Amino acid sequence: MAEKEGISIDIPAGHEKNIFGEFDANIKAVEKALAVEIVPRDGTVKIFGSAGNVSRAERILRQMAALSERGSTITKQTVDYAVSLLRDRTEDKVVEIDKDIITNTVNGRPVKPKTIGQKNYVDLIRNNMITFGIGPAGTGKTYLAMAMAIKAFQSEEVSRIILTRPAIEAGEKLGFLPGDLQSKVDPYLRPLYDALYQIMGPENFLKNQEKGLIEVAPLAYMRGRTLDNSFIILDEAQNTTPAQMKMFLTRIGFGSKAVITGDRTQKDLPKDTQSGLDVAMKVLQKIDDIGMIELTSRDVVRHPLVQKIVDAYEKYEEREARRSVRRGPVREEIRAGRRETRR
Repeated sequence: MAEKEGISIDIPAGHEKNIFGEFDANIKAVEKALAVEIVPRDGTVKIFGSAGNVSRAERILRQMAALSERGSTITKQTVDYAVSLLRDRTEDKVVEIDKDIITNTVNGRPVKPKTIGQKNYVDLIRNNMITFGIGPAGTGKTYLAMAMAIKAFQSEEVSRIILTRPAIEAGEKLGFLPGDLQSKVDPYLRPLYDALYQIMGPENFLKNQEKGLIEVAPLAYMRGRTLDNSFIILDEAQNTTPAQMKMFLTRIGFGSKAVITGDRTQKDLPKDTQSGLDVAMKVLQKIDDIGMIELTSRDVVRHPLVQKIVDAYEKYEEREARRSVRRGPVREEIRAGRRETRR
């Protein structure tokens, strides 16, 4: 392997710890991914390895420095995503994505997209009346939609936030839950509450909920209503029936914006029941002012292991689908043979 001592990269003063990461975790991630050696030397780093990989590592380090100077915390996940963008030569998008701050949590932490897919999702919400955000767990579908809703509410673009999801048990029988009606439906809506508390804070949420400015309710409560000047989020939309989805979409009134989120691989509907989300994606795909995006495992922003789990399940389901297609004709032939034998 031809070796090259790369161009020395200056590390901005005071940013070494952020760029290198705890126990040099960020630098080690770059070294492992690109098969290079990175050596710090008096406020600079030098890179050793093949010419191509040295150039790639240099680009990644410059992106990390730019992020750090913007005040962003560099994590191994940030580094891994920047490396994954190298093959498309879009690693410079990392800084562009970082600039898109939607709002801040109650603790002052900025809420922003972390992948190109998430950035495109946020832009679709900005530019369309209705947005469908589809993707696996951990892609930020609900959280980013919630952040956009709170931003619109705080800037008085809408007068209220309405959050809803179908009350379907996730493959379990919970029986009769104790308490009043609100207590019975709250467990189904807990993920929405969690996001509200984190971004808005419990006190602000409760105050606005008491005024009727924030409503969290099961999908069945939407029937017969017209929702004007509202930001509406339908979560877990893969668990709607076609009739429920049509009912929801026809509730949207003037001055409103709606986001529908779901994961088509995690349906809890009864067997052989068609998902309203699947039907809507086919029926509405050519209508103006309706945006649709499918996030992938590359947009997962939870623990890296979640991304691997999503990939593993996708591959398994693809294999099973191919097997079922191959087995179909064979099984029919066997059944036909058995019928003939019986005769």
